[in-house]
Amino acid sequence: MKMSGKTILVTGSTDGVGRRVAEKLAAAGALVLVHGRNTARAEALVSGIRDAGGKAVFYPADFASLDEVRTLADTIERDHDRLDILINNAGIGTGGNDAGRKISRDGHELRFAVNYLAGFLLTHRLLPLLRASAPARIVNVASAGQQAIDFADVMLIRGYSGVRAYCQSKLAQIIFTFDLAEELMGTGVTVNCLHPATYMDTTMVRLAGVAPLSSVEQGADAILNLATSDALDRRTGLNFDGLRPSRANAQAYDAAARRKLQALSQSLTALA
Repeated sequence: MKMSGKTILVTGSTDGVGRRVAEKLAAAGALVLVHGRNTARAEALVSGIRDAGGKAVFYPADFASLDEVRTLADTIERDHDRLDILINNAGIGTGGNDAGRKISRDGHELRFAVNYLAGFLLTHRLLPLLRASAPARIVNVASAGQQAIDFADVMLIRGYSGVRAYCQSKLAQIIFTFDLAEELMGTGVTVNCLHPATYMDTTMVRLAGVAPLSSVEQGADAILNLATSDALDRRTGLNFDGLRPSRANAQAYDAAARRKLQALSQSLTALA
């Protein structure tokens, strides 16, 4: 897919794999909407892209706040008349063995809020712009680390661990991908998700106390495959492990669980 003239939002793009994806898309000719919390890192990225002849604009937002997510969506809709690709990459990792339970500004378990609810809300708020720009693509950066959602304790008040919270939030992303793909069938907007690479050399992985096993470049290539490959034209509702299609946790194919998650998500984000 030619990137010239395309407008692409990459959330969590001031560091790690998101940063590399933003750089590559800008180098290919796209206008990249950079998102993150760290202004210094964002300005350095935008400056580097512009110095190399590319186009980028920074939009700050803390995904621990649903109000900031809403403001981000409203600002992008105000500033741009099209959005060709949305890459939901922002997230926080497991935090390692000592990760304690934290809550978002809205009172939700933090990893569920940042990794899943923020992207759920942002995507829905930007759907009119994506539909108007069709053919358009949504890419959700999930993980091979997945755990079934306990609907009796979604916020993990009992038996909390950072790994459990992370894996649950990533499965929620995958379920959202499958549901939204069905909802948007025939609109020209496709929705796919992936595990980009295992333990990439990123800040998230290092904070978890894990030795990196793969490169940021490898993960970026997998994300870019879903975002830009002609081979993915009109293909939707898929889950990838790197460059290969993959099957998700069984709960992602459970219709009752999917309905429960959708209803919960709409309620928590005030979309219901």
